[in-house]
Amino acid sequence: MADDPLYELLVPYLEKPTSPSTTSRPIRSASDSITSNYLTRLSTLPLSSLTSTEPQSLSQSSHSLLLSLQALSTRSHKSVIAASDHLSELRTTLPLLVEEAAKLHDALPRLDEQALNFSQTYSKSGDSHLLERRKKAMLLARNVDRISDILDLPSLLSSAISASSGGSSGAGVPNSGGYVTSATTNYASALDLHSHIKRLHAVYPTSSLVGSVSTQAEEAMRGMASNLIASLRTQGVKLAGGMRTIGWLRRIAPELDDSGARQRTSVSAGHEGGLGALFLVCRLANLVAMLEALEPLRELADQESERRRRNAVSDSGTKSNDSAWSGGEQTEKYLKRYIEIFREQSFAMISMYKSIFPSSSISLDTTTETTDADDITKFAAHQGVTTNGKGSERALEDPLEPLPSPLASFPLHLVNMLKETLKKYLPNVTDRASRESLLTQVLYCAGSLGRLGSDFSMILASLEDLSNDREEGSDTSDEETEEWVEVAKKHRVLAGRLELLASGAGSHGSSKASLPP
Repeated sequence: MADDPLYELLVPYLEKPTSPSTTSRPIRSASDSITSNYLTRLSTLPLSSLTSTEPQSLSQSSHSLLLSLQALSTRSHKSVIAASDHLSELRTTLPLLVEEAAKLHDALPRLDEQALNFSQTYSKSGDSHLLERRKKAMLLARNVDRISDILDLPSLLSSAISASSGGSSGAGVPNSGGYVTSATTNYASALDLHSHIKRLHAVYPTSSLVGSVSTQAEEAMRGMASNLIASLRTQGVKLAGGMRTIGWLRRIAPELDDSGARQRTSVSAGHEGGLGALFLVCRLANLVAMLEALEPLRELADQESERRRRNAVSDSGTKSNDSAWSGGEQTEKYLKRYIEIFREQSFAMISMYKSIFPSSSISLDTTTETTDADDITKFAAHQGVTTNGKGSERALEDPLEPLPSPLASFPLHLVNMLKETLKKYLPNVTDRASRESLLTQVLYCAGSLGRLGSDFSMILASLEDLSNDREEGSDTSDEETEEWVEVAKKHRVLAGRLELLASGAGSHGSSKASLPP
């Protein structure tokens, strides 16, 4: 095709520009497909077409191409400009690419060396502290839920304790069965949580996390113990609530249960320990608080005492009995209320104590026997004589063991409280009927405690001795001197009739027992 005569004939015309405004364009080679196709088409046209229709066809094609170019430039001029810009940047980008490729080629040996070093350093077969830290981190990530549950245990324990701290004994609010059940459930849940924490600490004694949780749990349990002890000081504690509270205290504060009881003999193995004394002290505090609530009546009784003393001084100065003391109404009200509260609360606390600590009565009964046996054994040991049996074993222990039950001296303390109050205020009451009423009330209180082994009816004798001195310088008849004897006789007769009526023999005993005139 390079030797095509038609192409050689047309080459001179192709080199000339068609107009002055156009620039010369490069001539296409004869081997070009477009040029070859067009020359082939020209060779098939007649001569007349070359001079008439072919110029028009070329003009139409040129115009069509011009319109297409204009539309293309309008539609894609931004892309064309951007492509041109990028093409101009290739002159600087390609050398940089070659340079960076050379650097990468030079860094590949060092990269391979570092990769080999990393594989050797962090191999599973090797020992690395970094791998150990990573393993611990992965183990922590896998067990994050369990650890979160363990960390929530102290807060759950505190919430359970706080939810039931308002009434842990469950007996201070009447008609509150739902509240009592809720408090009992919350404290039971708290004890279960504490047991679970203690098991965790026993299984993982070296874990700092478990140790911290255990420390927080112990602090919460100390707060629970304080709440339980405070609940024993509230009013209206019933037997069921008191037994629950003491049971909880035995679990959370075993140190209060007298650690020395484990080493004692079988006679004192059931000793109530420090919990018994704690219970009595808390209930005594409640009794004192209830008696202190009688402060307005007590102030009026103190005023009557002061007036009585002034009256006694004035009587001793004038040596006459015309202005004898005749008062005591407010004192009578105070003493009646005082004795009533004392009787109810003292009977309740001692009977509740014996129900909660049934071993106390056994230890009280056997204290004398064990003490005599210990004395004989110790005397024989001092004389160099060996003895056999339990006495010889106890002789080697602490001579102060076993300690007596707190109940051994507690009723005496209560009676002393009542005795001091009666000694202070009973002389203010001069009316015989009022005094007999108060003394009868004291006898009922003594009989109430007497059913529990703490009868103190003979205290009236000491009270009568004091009351005989309430009016110094005045003559007292034998009838006044034996006032407490008459009250005791009346009370005994009345008590006998009540016992007969209670036993169903009231109809047979009514003719035998009658009140004195």
